[in-house]
Amino acid sequence: MKKAIALALVAATALNLAACGGSSSGSSGSGGKVAITIFNSKSEIQEYLEEAAAEFGKENDIDVEVYYSQDTVSAHLATRYASKDPYTINMVDAKDVYSLGAQYGYDMSGQEWVSDTDYAISVDGKVLGFPVCVEARGILYNADAIKNTLGEDFDPDSIKNLDDFKAFLDRMVAGGMESPVGILKPDWSLAAHYLQHVYEEREDVDGFIQDLYAGNVDLEKDEKFNALMDTFDVLKEYNMFKEGPISVEDDQVHQALSEGQDAFQFGGCWEWNDIIDYDYTGNIGLMPIPQNIEDSFTGKMVIFGSKYFYIDNSENTSQEQRDAAEKFLNWFALSDEGKKLVSDTCAMISPFKSNDVTCANDIGVSVKKYADAGLAIKSYDYDPDDHYSKLGAEMQRYLAGQCTRAELADAIEKYWASSTPVQH
Repeated sequence: MKKAIALALVAATALNLAACGGSSSGSSGSGGKVAITIFNSKSEIQEYLEEAAAEFGKENDIDVEVYYSQDTVSAHLATRYASKDPYTINMVDAKDVYSLGAQYGYDMSGQEWVSDTDYAISVDGKVLGFPVCVEARGILYNADAIKNTLGEDFDPDSIKNLDDFKAFLDRMVAGGMESPVGILKPDWSLAAHYLQHVYEEREDVDGFIQDLYAGNVDLEKDEKFNALMDTFDVLKEYNMFKEGPISVEDDQVHQALSEGQDAFQFGGCWEWNDIIDYDYTGNIGLMPIPQNIEDSFTGKMVIFGSKYFYIDNSENTSQEQRDAAEKFLNWFALSDEGKKLVSDTCAMISPFKSNDVTCANDIGVSVKKYADAGLAIKSYDYDPDDHYSKLGAEMQRYLAGQCTRAELADAIEKYWASSTPVQH
């Protein structure tokens, strides 16, 4: 039902945008009030963000409109700038802050919220990126499904390495769960998320990426690549959808984990709204990816600021609009209403230290434990724009058994060697 409502709202918004031309450059709204627009790129919170923006606007005498597009963020915003009709506030990915934000972003260095977070993005000494939420990647687990199968509580800390994980999966099979794993097939999951760990779990990530660009990496002999692919092979072995791994729909994978038909799935916090759409058993958490090597990343998960707002600083946005935008972002981060919106209504993990509202997202509860303990791996946000589509296709081939690990490694190496380095 929530999905249907959200999609209807998105459709209505799109129609409204088409009908009115989507103008955001005028500073006057109805009754002469200052008018601002917000571009939202997280579809699952569109409904909630619209409601919150309307309430904020009413309380502060500001006209606020929230828009969503399914287009690639950078391409969509480039079109808006080309037509001299930018949004006042833009929700983008971290890498876009370094490109679009560096060109069009407004310096928010003096804002109150800056000292309340560790996840703001600065470019050339200017704070341009406002973190919307914190997310993490790892192995999702359904603790209730495990208890129903084995008759015991699940302790994710008991899984120290891949051997432990495989032995545990064998116990699940012996206990009656024939296939305890589900695998999502989209390129963004396989390449932008799973493969990304191959780059991120390095002492010198930038150095490793530069070696990839230069063609100086032999992934077949790379310990980290092989450790992560060994884990991926185990996930494949126990995948309940392995008869059609690249034809399965995302909904099927989410439903299986939500209802306890399986117990494990690689993913992250963003799965929450998909998981609760079904007959959710409860007690789904997130744990690090188990690997058969021990290094400084063992027992940690990638935790990162996910989605950032920047305020437009082009000539098509007035200072009056920018002031109103700053007021909205401080409200979003620091007010009681904004804190509740993020943590409870939207069920996101807040990146702001002063937000002590309990996260309504079960996954977020386990992530907070790792974040508070300092068990976080930094994300790498500077892949070329076509990285996840091109290497996602290669990962899909590997998932389907259509190529060998050596062929996958070769495809990854050739991709990076033929790509233009992303400046940051």
